[in-house]
Amino acid sequence: MLALAHGLSEDDIDIVVIRTSGDMIQDRALAEAGGKGLFTRELDIAMLENRIDIAVHSSKDLPTTLPDNIVVLGYLPREDMRDALICKNARSIAQLPRGARVGTASLRRGALLRRLRPDIKIELLRGNVETRLRRIEEGAVDATLLALAGLRRLCLEHHAAAILDLDEFPPAVGQGAIGITGRSDNLRAHDALAPIQDADTGRALTAERAFL
Repeated sequence: MLALAHGLSEDDIDIVVIRTSGDMIQDRALAEAGGKGLFTRELDIAMLENRIDIAVHSSKDLPTTLPDNIVVLGYLPREDMRDALICKNARSIAQLPRGARVGTASLRRGALLRRLRPDIKIELLRGNVETRLRRIEEGAVDATLLALAGLRRLCLEHHAAAILDLDEFPPAVGQGAIGITGRSDNLRAHDALAPIQDADTGRALTAERAFL
């Protein structure tokens, strides 16, 4: 999007891949290891050390309070914000068998599931989308929940057994939106991102993060 907006080739933009603590910790829930900042800490350090100009995030992974000198520069157009149920043998949460094992590392998803179905057993399930889908195929757990936006971006939406209603299963703040952070004093980055920012998503995310 940046290349298109500024008449550049993609080779003119240096993509720096940074593996975060949140990616590497797979044996426990993030809440036990330090919370959402685990997905941003290494990128924040790289930005403050001038190794990168901007960082691209899933907005639901952004901590409520950002480090000094780092700000949200804007958001890309939001995808669908709903959660999807992944299950081979049920088409809704209500249809899950009694005592079904549902894998998730999300406190929100676990709490909402327990509210709807107190009999369900919540088990820890970490990893990227493909890993979680594979665990369902292997029968490690009966079901899991994933962001519909992520499935769509990876062309894996066909794995969704059901798309959950927003009133019954409210999403995480920022879910479905790509957020871009940068240093507050990096005016070049501010200007470069201006043409690709989505104003409606920006207003929604500002309200959601303020509420959080």
